[in-house]
Amino acid sequence: MALLTTTIGSYPKPSYTPVPGWASRRAAHDANPTRSYSEFLRDRPPDAEERIDRATRDAVGEQVAAGIDVPTDGEVRREHYVFYHLRHLDGFDFDRLTVKTMRNGGWQAPVPTVIGPIAANAPFLAADWRVAQAASPRPIKMTVPGPMTIMDTTEDAHYGDARALAKALAEALNVEILRLAEAGCRWIQVDEPVFARQPAAALSYGFEALERCLHGLPKEVNSVVHVCCGYPSALDREDFPKADAGAYFDLADGIEACSAGTISIEDAHRPNDLRLLERFATTRVILGVIGIARSRVESVDDIGGRLRAALEHIDAGRLIAGPDCGLIMLDRATARAKLANMVAAARSLG
Repeated sequence: MALLTTTIGSYPKPSYTPVPGWASRRAAHDANPTRSYSEFLRDRPPDAEERIDRATRDAVGEQVAAGIDVPTDGEVRREHYVFYHLRHLDGFDFDRLTVKTMRNGGWQAPVPTVIGPIAANAPFLAADWRVAQAASPRPIKMTVPGPMTIMDTTEDAHYGDARALAKALAEALNVEILRLAEAGCRWIQVDEPVFARQPAAALSYGFEALERCLHGLPKEVNSVVHVCCGYPSALDREDFPKADAGAYFDLADGIEACSAGTISIEDAHRPNDLRLLERFATTRVILGVIGIARSRVESVDDIGGRLRAALEHIDAGRLIAGPDCGLIMLDRATARAKLANMVAAARSLG
């Protein structure tokens, strides 16, 4: 049986996409992913929605053409994978920005501030999913940022208590997650890279918050938690302060016990001790086998060799091939080439 393949979240934005993206600005040393998007919202082009929908269809189409079994919407309408969702929640102020150092010193930027009770606002992700799902019969996976990752990417001026803030975020996220499921989305992923940065906090209250996010999700929905070790600040930079890969071992029991049926971890940028996979008796694993911040395109043989090594520690029915994280830092040609090789490697095992 050939392995399933998926992508994680973002896909390179087509040049005609009107929504500014954080990755290109970071490369240009513009570390404010809120100001330019606020300007976009103020001066939104009249054909913006049409161009965004077209970009979504193209992102889905390119993933499907590469052979991906479970593509994402490409997140092309998002200026940032965290902030896009927060703009649809009550309690966040995007005019009151606080400069914050995040990800254990890996990134510093002005971030929105929590100024009041957090709550879900009008529905939005189901509409995003419908546009993407209309582009392919294959199931489209949608993503939401997790509570701990939101907390590390914002400034709290209201709750003053990490557990209380995580609970409020989880309850608001749960509303939108259930809206997605009700609309028909069958793959929903919670992005929690900060679990790897702060495993003690994840074990203390992070998994509890994750359970609140997924509460009430129908059994037919494939729930995923994505835990990578962090984006490098620039393409082909090797010395970025990523999270300790050993954190996966610290988190393994919590992951196995939680209700998320699938864990997504990185393995390409920095390989794991694959004995880690033996810690997951029932959980499916999306193993990152292509780098998302390296311009080199991994060969089919290299990817296939890593997948074969993984299969010595986990059965094929629970192993899924994917990238380490979102593909936003790559150009479209490189992303397509990497995905095509990944799919060829996964199919070669069938």
